[in-house]
Amino acid sequence: MNKFSLICFALLTALSAGAQDRQPSNIHLTKLPNGLEVLVLEDNSVPLVTVEIAVKNGSFTESPEYNGLSHLYEHMFFKANKDIPSQEKYLERVQELGISFNGTTGTERVNYFFTLGSDEVTEGLQFLNSAIRYPLFLEKEMKNENPVVDGEFQRAESSPFFPLFNKFDHKMWGDLYSRKNVIGDHNIILTCTPEKMNVIKDKYYYPNNSILVVAGNVKNDDILKKVTAIFGDWKAADFDPIQKWPIPEIKPLNPADSLSFVVTSPNARVPALEIAWHGPDTRNDIKNTLVADVFSFILSQKNSKFQKSLVDQGYALNLSINYLTQKYVGPIQLFMIPNPAKFEESFKVLKQQIDQFDAPDYYTDEQIETAKIKLANGEKYSSEVTSEYIHTLTFWWASASLPYYFNYVNEINKITRADLNAYVQKYIKGKPCVKGLLLNAEQQKTLNVKNVDALFN
Repeated sequence: MNKFSLICFALLTALSAGAQDRQPSNIHLTKLPNGLEVLVLEDNSVPLVTVEIAVKNGSFTESPEYNGLSHLYEHMFFKANKDIPSQEKYLERVQELGISFNGTTGTERVNYFFTLGSDEVTEGLQFLNSAIRYPLFLEKEMKNENPVVDGEFQRAESSPFFPLFNKFDHKMWGDLYSRKNVIGDHNIILTCTPEKMNVIKDKYYYPNNSILVVAGNVKNDDILKKVTAIFGDWKAADFDPIQKWPIPEIKPLNPADSLSFVVTSPNARVPALEIAWHGPDTRNDIKNTLVADVFSFILSQKNSKFQKSLVDQGYALNLSINYLTQKYVGPIQLFMIPNPAKFEESFKVLKQQIDQFDAPDYYTDEQIETAKIKLANGEKYSSEVTSEYIHTLTFWWASASLPYYFNYVNEINKITRADLNAYVQKYIKGKPCVKGLLLNAEQQKTLNVKNVDALFN
């Protein structure tokens, strides 16, 4: 382990130690002997329980020949298994138990969840156990589901911004595009076989790569007994899937490459600009993942100099900057709809603003403290609805850690102006970035834009 990794490890250890006291008193975390992490959230406000299982799987595990199959697996999860022989019987059981179910696929996590009456929690756990451990991947059901998943792809393609986002991601991630492309590839989805589904299962679907969350009108001790009885004999892998099949490191953006482009689409009604930088991640730069949230929040507020200079002055119709926390390179994304009436001027003003991101007076002390307060309040608000809050918990479990999340508010309160400036200088100002501009054919003809970079000069 190199010196930099030791520093990051020490910081994560400190976060973990400090977070123990900040873990909510109604949340209990236990690891079974087979490695399955079990999180119980006690909330007796309503007689319901939500059960969720999350797996460290998603597009970040996908080479091109598997791109989109974590998402297809999510759909096949709600099909026949060893104990329920068909989807029809599956849906009958759903109706019997009064279950509302769903699942999502992201870059670094796949999660499956359902809500039912708390009196049926044992049956619900058994229902989940069958689905996670014993899927059948019947060829007939897969043929029926392939076009459904592909239909989601087609709906994404119907967006007027799809040509921009799609080409942008290819530029941003290079030959590791599939590792960030959750929706997948048409042909890979439509030609998938049960054998490929089993390859994914045999790589990633193990208790020591999963977390089970049971939240609602339950008691921790009771749930642990039930979970141990039902999931305790789920055999652990004798390996860590992420170590056995390492995630390739994304190469830094190279200024020598062609990182800017113009793309046209007949569906585009207004110009759209996207700029993005490779940002921090929770493996290598934990502190700046937190700083990134504060910085983005400040600039997203209507009273920020960023918004006032571009939106209030009529240069941009829409403007945002966001950061996505990830274990494997979190992107910093800036999106702008330039005002066609002030098209060329808008890019020059945007460049001026980016150049000032680390200026002493670019944001006030009050704006910094307000961002911290509102971020903290947002975290509190997100915990109000238990059935939704557990999705937040499993996201952070996969892309950071639960101690990171439980300690989040305490750590952002430590962030200073110097931290914000250091973040800008390390990741944004003067750093390589991808720039993409979307136009329709008429706009391209009228504006005659051939080089996005030239607009910023």
